[in-house]
Amino acid sequence: MKKAKASRNRVLTTVGVRGGAALVHGQRLHGVALRFLRKVGLRGVELSLSLVSDAAIQATNRDWRGKDKPTDVLSFPAGDSPGPGLEPLGDVVLSWDTARRVAKQEGVSVERELDRYLAHGLLHLLGHDHHRAADARRMAQAEAALLGRGGMLSPRDE
Repeated sequence: MKKAKASRNRVLTTVGVRGGAALVHGQRLHGVALRFLRKVGLRGVELSLSLVSDAAIQATNRDWRGKDKPTDVLSFPAGDSPGPGLEPLGDVVLSWDTARRVAKQEGVSVERELDRYLAHGLLHLLGHDHHRAADARRMAQAEAALLGRGGMLSPRDE
């Protein structure tokens, strides 16, 4: 039996960081995620988005990837949907602390940095990677298409 494909996307957003600024950015990212999903042509999917501290993303990175250090973004693709309704796409976890630190170091806005992480994480859920030079170039082009500017990867990344 084929399941009915819903036409709208849903983003479940969790902000696991205290403070009004993080909450405001989490709400803004919710809208950005919906826009990115439309831009890549997805319909009827559900994305889980979490904005967390460096400590939380470090624990997740250690538990799931065996790397005991904080990182900027993690992506976890979902498995097959068990029934009708929205198709689960996966989870994207963004580090609030890293975004603020890197934005300050690079002289860019926190919004811009978080958008870069979100685009990068979403593309990983869609099967992109950057282990080989050709794949990194394709992923960099896809990031630029989502963001309207360069993303986390340079077209020269290998």
